[in-house]
Amino acid sequence: MKISKIMQKALNDQITLEASASNSYMAMASWCEVTGYEGGASFFYAQSDEERTHMLKFIHYLNNLGISSVIPAIKSPASNFKSLESILKTALKNEQTVTTAIHKMVEISQKDKDHSTYAFLEWFVNEQVKEEIKFETLIQKFELIGRDKIAINEIDKTLAASAVTFTANAAG
Repeated sequence: MKISKIMQKALNDQITLEASASNSYMAMASWCEVTGYEGGASFFYAQSDEERTHMLKFIHYLNNLGISSVIPAIKSPASNFKSLESILKTALKNEQTVTTAIHKMVEISQKDKDHSTYAFLEWFVNEQVKEEIKFETLIQKFELIGRDKIAINEIDKTLAASAVTFTANAAG
């Protein structure tokens, strides 16, 4: 099956975006771990793994079409963060960037009448809805329960529970 050069470039660009997201979440996890947010560390390590899995889906898709995927060199992510809340807001912005890129690829696939790539991307469209809702809900917790030490501890526990849920879903 052939796909357009424009789609090939978009898919390879997405590999870079997913790799960057994985590294960014790894840096966030590391900061959380050092700062004492065990739940946040578990959550962001799991997020990093998830983004790497997404990257591999794009790599395999291209490779299965007989198109060599481009494995990117990526910039070092930010590693200094102000707070747990600021990390979650940054993560939401990252997910919104990924959503925009996925939607652009869907538009390209529709324009190209590339039904196979469109079907492949459909899973990612649905995944991004879940990802954005997840981060919006976590950020909302700061408004609901506050920003004092006890509230942040509760939010960290919520992150730990989310990490356990993600790990269980990934295994099953």
